[in-house]
Amino acid sequence: MEEEKDERPGSRKEYTIKGVKSEKGNGKNNSNWIEEENEEAELSIDVYQTPTDIIVQTMVAGVKPEDLELSISRDMITISGKREESRIVDENNYFAKELYWGKFSRTFSLPAEVEPEEVEATERHGLVTIKIKKVDKEKKNSTIRVRSI
Repeated sequence: MEEEKDERPGSRKEYTIKGVKSEKGNGKNNSNWIEEENEEAELSIDVYQTPTDIIVQTMVAGVKPEDLELSISRDMITISGKREESRIVDENNYFAKELYWGKFSRTFSLPAEVEPEEVEATERHGLVTIKIKKVDKEKKNSTIRVRSI
């Protein structure tokens, strides 16, 4: 929500948009909107465990599954992608502009060692759920027979 500040002669007119100030006339196309170039947004995540898996969930509404990239190692995961704006609206016609469009990513350490090859990722209504199998430290080494060929 936009809040106007002091307009007395000699004072500068400021706008507060979600806690960020901009002087009138600054920014792209002489508008009041604050835009940061080449910045990546950081995803919000939920991470929890079951007895056998680590589950990671994040909201990526408006992003096609093919525009998401997951990179998983034994103890770390990176989720990245890009949300593309498909509409063209003149900046002067906006009353509020809070949706994020552009690149985003999140890298974080996993709470347990996982099997990077045993991953299942699904998306439903913008909610991505990543299920990663934990390393079974209790598992016994298996005996492998050597065959003659």
